[in-house]
Amino acid sequence: MSQTAAAPANAEKRYTVHRADLPLSCPLPSMALWNSHPRVYLPIEKEPGGETSCPYCGSHFVLVD
Repeated sequence: MSQTAAAPANAEKRYTVHRADLPLSCPLPSMALWNSHPRVYLPIEKEPGGETSCPYCGSHFVLVD
């Protein structure tokens, strides 16, 4: 039996991520996919300031380390 994600997809609009979380995707692996947009990978480590936004839902991600 597979384990399902507990967090609702795209419930927040700002997420803090760490290098251990890379590669970054939206929705995050801990989120349910059934009620969200297709998974998209975001190259946050290459972005100036370590910040990026999802082109689908607008969620903002900040790399803190």
